[in-house]
Amino acid sequence: MKRAAFWLALAGLALWASQRCAAQSDAPLDLLLDQAAKNVSGFLDKISDVRCTETVRQVKLDKNGKTEYAEDGVYDYFVLLQGSNDELLLDESRIPKREARDRKNTPMLISNGFSMLYLIFHPYYRNSFQFQLEADGLIDGHLYHRVRFTHISGNRTPVAVSVRGREYPLDLTGEAWFDSEAGMIVRLEATLNRDMQDIGLRTLHAQIDFARVSLSGWSQSYTFPTVATIEVESLRQHWRNVHRFIDYKRFMVDTQQAVAESELTKHE
Repeated sequence: MKRAAFWLALAGLALWASQRCAAQSDAPLDLLLDQAAKNVSGFLDKISDVRCTETVRQVKLDKNGKTEYAEDGVYDYFVLLQGSNDELLLDESRIPKREARDRKNTPMLISNGFSMLYLIFHPYYRNSFQFQLEADGLIDGHLYHRVRFTHISGNRTPVAVSVRGREYPLDLTGEAWFDSEAGMIVRLEATLNRDMQDIGLRTLHAQIDFARVSLSGWSQSYTFPTVATIEVESLRQHWRNVHRFIDYKRFMVDTQQAVAESELTKHE
């Protein structure tokens, strides 16, 4: 069985991949999880019909956390879904629109797939995690429900680390922030739940922000990633990558329209 394609690549290592409010949320946990599963499933139904522009900033940090070297790239980005609820496989594709020039011989972090990390709420992975309702919290002055998740070791996971050809599942823990009205995830943060320094991985932190996207021909809006920030420390190196997803468009509609315009130009 293949897992969703989440991964990072770095020198000899590849990873497949606020403020609190005192009051406790009155939103039932099961209701939030059911809403999340519905929203994620709806997102998967639409993801193969959508493309966007992705900008990626890769930063190599020094021991003081200062930028040592940085690269920027722009890509035409889309994701193809293969399989079903019984087998999930996401194929992430990037077509370069602008890549870094005059690259230095500096080991950089390649981080792919983390924008899809909220698949942990999909029914396929739901039983692989423990969930706990936390106190509501604030983001930019808005109050959100918070759900803590922790991977159950030994169960299926959407993320793993590959070192010298061998895969090690990642036990992640973190929090998801839910819109109190629609139950949509607006932010997800994840870190390692166990020490992995034996394979060279000291720390990993991922933060993904989401927003509603409504495109022509859709009867409703869906939650899509807007920013994914991945920070990783190995035993000797430190990186931070920021992925931004903008200008979402319906792939099939745009493609058909472009073909039609091309045919019209020919006849003229």
